[in-house]
Amino acid sequence: MKNQTYRMTMLFDFYGELLTDRQKEFFDLYYNEDLSLGEIAENAGISRQGVRDVIVRAEAAMQEIEDKTGIIKRFEAQRPHLNAIASAAAELKTINYRQYEDARLTELADLITAETSALKD
Repeated sequence: MKNQTYRMTMLFDFYGELLTDRQKEFFDLYYNEDLSLGEIAENAGISRQGVRDVIVRAEAAMQEIEDKTGIIKRFEAQRPHLNAIASAAAELKTINYRQYEDARLTELADLITAETSALKD
């Protein structure tokens, strides 16, 4: 995956609901709101090290789940294939518009595009 922050936010998007409320809050503040450990510690009334411990435990828990399930890995592997399908559907629609004007082909290309978009979400 790209970088540490991207990897952590992907883990949070997929597995964040499995964390404790405190882990979710600190993780979100640190990675998504870009607060420092000191700022989070000051707001929570605990030490900077305490905040870091909570975040490290959250990271470890989510990474362990990903290691066991591989959901994000499969999600990332599917992306280029979905993009290729969407591109092929768009090209099919363009060729149909220029040469055939077949309503059923347009309908099928639109269906492929919609289903591909649904899988991406």
